[in-house]
Amino acid sequence: MSVPPEPAVVIVPGLRDHVADHWQSLLAERLAEAGRVVRTVPPPAGRRISLDAQVAGLAATLASLDRPVLLVAHSAGVITTVHWAARHRADVRGALLATPADLGTPLPDGYPTPAELAEHGWTPVPRARLPFPSIVAASADDPLGTPERVAELARDWGSRLVRLGAVGHLNPASGYGEWPRAEELIRMLVSDSRSAPLGVARTGGRP
Repeated sequence: MSVPPEPAVVIVPGLRDHVADHWQSLLAERLAEAGRVVRTVPPPAGRRISLDAQVAGLAATLASLDRPVLLVAHSAGVITTVHWAARHRADVRGALLATPADLGTPLPDGYPTPAELAEHGWTPVPRARLPFPSIVAASADDPLGTPERVAELARDWGSRLVRLGAVGHLNPASGYGEWPRAEELIRMLVSDSRSAPLGVARTGGRP
């Protein structure tokens, strides 16, 4: 009997340019070196703020794979993922949704305005339960989403909520860089995909 293929890991970045020392970039390198199939959704050729372009990029990446997948999304990449899930289907075994940007409230200076986000299709953010297991990793001091709002998103999406403590937006500006906890949460996600229902996990210790 043939052994089913191990799920590929698909990295879904936010709206940033490629950052070599971002934890998603480092995770992709580490998993690839360990022999995992890893793909990173490339930035769209046109305006990066276009939600349709971001969703199309994720859909094309998934269509290029001949195996089940695990999604690893960060920031606006989380919102891309939930919009994709509202429109498409694929063999997704689970999704790690790290520090989702709360696009339902104004973002700090330097980020797209509510009007720009609405114009380019980002809002309203889908709140339906996701059709695959998911973990929302939440920061206690994320400038792009309060713990309360992120907890609401996790509840509506049917996600396990993991509280990381004060990790900012979990990006290099917040000191991350390497984030080994991601691999632990991926293993938790695989376990969740094999056992339902999902609950809420409040974890202490390292983020």
